[in-house]
Amino acid sequence: MRPKVSFRDRVSTALREEVIAFQPRLWVALAVGRVLPPFVGSRMRTALLRFAGVRIGRGTFVTGRLSIGGSPNDAKRLTIGDDSFINDGVRFDTTASITIGHRVALGHDVTILTSSHGIGEHGRRAGVSEPRPVRIGDGAWLGARALVMPGVEIADGAIVGAGAVVTKSVPSDTVVAGVPARTIRRLDVTDDGEL
Repeated sequence: MRPKVSFRDRVSTALREEVIAFQPRLWVALAVGRVLPPFVGSRMRTALLRFAGVRIGRGTFVTGRLSIGGSPNDAKRLTIGDDSFINDGVRFDTTASITIGHRVALGHDVTILTSSHGIGEHGRRAGVSEPRPVRIGDGAWLGARALVMPGVEIADGAIVGAGAVVTKSVPSDTVVAGVPARTIRRLDVTDDGEL
């Protein structure tokens, strides 16, 4: 038999659970960023995200509305290197850490997930949450609406095609595309031509 809990204690616990993930600085940064039109106020967005606790390198531009969420320490679990470009509509699930290297380009509506669920029993198939960090290497480019799944590493100089679903790590200087993403070709380190 469970011990009897007072109504006041139940309400107090429920309120605490509802606001535990509230981060006022991050909320302000994201709210102001959503009010600004895309491609306006990139430096202001970047400064606000730094104020909120996101580690962002020099020369990085955040050009549009973002979504950052997943844990009580959302802002601290996101690191973006120098001279990177984060386009409008990007979503970061920061249940685990996300590390983005230098000179990375994220296209419109890219989604980076760090959590999924194991397969549960018959009555509840979405089992226990399984957070796994994501790393995107220096110089990588993720096309519009690419989806990166938990635990994936996209190595230096890799390209992910628009709309790809990346379920496995991508080697350096490799182009992947499709659902699920598959290798399209390898790039020469000096390759700067057309795809």
